[in-house]
Amino acid sequence: MFRGSSAINLDAKGRLAMPSRYREELIERCEGQLVITIDLADPCLCIYPLPDWERIEAQLSQMPSLRPETRQLNRLLIGSAVDLELDSSGRLLIPARLREQAGLAKQVMLVGQLNKFQLWDEKKWNDLLSADLEDIKNPDHLPEELMNLVL
Repeated sequence: MFRGSSAINLDAKGRLAMPSRYREELIERCEGQLVITIDLADPCLCIYPLPDWERIEAQLSQMPSLRPETRQLNRLLIGSAVDLELDSSGRLLIPARLREQAGLAKQVMLVGQLNKFQLWDEKKWNDLLSADLEDIKNPDHLPEELMNLVL
């Protein structure tokens, strides 16, 4: 599982150096084969190890293809998906189109999300994190399931 966050600078070509703490696991888990796509809820990108992405594709392929919502979801997720591979230096080339779509500049945050990573513009991430920390102080709007967690 991927956890934690790392501040990273994209190089001039839009490459991201994967933090060393994830590299070995990514090599073992997916031979460095990853898929990047847009996030449907947040202004960031999602990076999946290929086997995890293939499970998502399998789920999407089982959805009724004549439903407009299914077609929309496929256009957004599958249509934006790009295969990535860790190079010998542990870097990923983030496609320019996706960098622009997520508003990524030089300074980004790579955020572990259990089975995937989110890639955020650093300022957007910090702003959201501050807002989330402020919001969580008001437990009135947390679902009951979360109120029963033991942390």
